[in-house]
Amino acid sequence: MTVELDAAAVAAYLASHPQFFDEHAPLLAGLRLSSPLGGRTLSLQDRQMDVLREKVKALEMRLADLYRVGESNDALNEHFQDWTCALLTARNDVDLPHILVDGIRTIFKVPHATLRLWDVAQPYAHTWYAEDVSADTRLFANSLHMPFCGPNNDLEAARLLEDAGQVDSVALLPLRTSADSPAFGLLVLGSPDSARFTADMATDFLSRIGRTAAAALSPLLA
Repeated sequence: MTVELDAAAVAAYLASHPQFFDEHAPLLAGLRLSSPLGGRTLSLQDRQMDVLREKVKALEMRLADLYRVGESNDALNEHFQDWTCALLTARNDVDLPHILVDGIRTIFKVPHATLRLWDVAQPYAHTWYAEDVSADTRLFANSLHMPFCGPNNDLEAARLLEDAGQVDSVALLPLRTSADSPAFGLLVLGSPDSARFTADMATDFLSRIGRTAAAALSPLLA
């Protein structure tokens, strides 16, 4: 009686008997496989080399992607250090908000940026960054526990930016003295590039900017 084996059974047998081809070397030498490259017929060894080459190519592409990400992260960290140094060298509290926002525009190449603080100390009550904002904007900032990124669907907070009509994507960073304290301000970033700030982007770096900005600005509070 002839027993027919399906492909899965043959594969399972070979997997559990790795010495099979050692014991049947002539069979191994006679195997021929088709190549996906041009339909050529190859020996098993040549086919294995094709598979290995494809794996190496995929790994090289992955390595190149990781290298590009690493370079991008290095550049961001360098920009962050430059920005932080600019904050540390601010001569007085009056200059600090301008230096902070201007640094975001120039160092991080964000075309639109502005700042609003509330409950500031009396000496700063009439500054540009202490201009009144609506209760809805304050509530929105207070509801954020991480930066908001996405399209500018005529968001009220985005209207704080000059030329807000030219802004297609925004990042809104709440400012807090600690993780569980209410927001005392909002850092608003905008770009005409709809892909600059997207809802699915990572916000770790923006969170660092928000925490650093909040620490630098906290002496302005009442």
